[in-house]
Amino acid sequence: MSFSPLIQSLISALRCLPGVGPKSAARMVFHLLERDRDGGRQLSRVLEEAISKIGHCNTCRTLCETPMCRLCESPSRDRSLLCVVESPADVLAIEQTGGFKGLYFVLMGHLSPIDGIGPEDIGIDYFRGRLEEREVKEVILATNHTVEGEATAYYLSELIKSLDIFVTRIAHGVPMGGQLEYIDGGTLAKALSARSPI
Repeated sequence: MSFSPLIQSLISALRCLPGVGPKSAARMVFHLLERDRDGGRQLSRVLEEAISKIGHCNTCRTLCETPMCRLCESPSRDRSLLCVVESPADVLAIEQTGGFKGLYFVLMGHLSPIDGIGPEDIGIDYFRGRLEEREVKEVILATNHTVEGEATAYYLSELIKSLDIFVTRIAHGVPMGGQLEYIDGGTLAKALSARSPI
């Protein structure tokens, strides 16, 4: 069955979202058209405003609608501690833990030579400039534990060490509440090799 051109266009537009296939997109479209047109109008207004007004923080590069995000503006953050992440979603994840009080640098991706993504594409020049200001005493590398994330962490660690700044990497291994019999071999091997004294 073929939908009207406008319905089909709306379904296609929603498929730009990650994890949304044709069936999920169609369900969303029919929900908005059949049960929640006001919600659809609100979504449209907010989405248009967000896309036109949200840019990047001039300091950490996360998403915000002001020149500097609220974290970089905050006088209570520890400016000697800088956590490097791949995306604004990673900032949110770390902030939700409530355990980190430093600042961030968002790469907006990771190194991937196979995809043509090099150091200049993830803001390395800007990152180096930030480190050369000498306010930062420790950099925590919190890139993802993927091949690309590990390669990015290695590249950054060499740069950071050359500037004589202390560099650390987030730990990885067995999750809280995890049972060893259900942990994959790679994760368990990393946990064993990164063990620490108690």
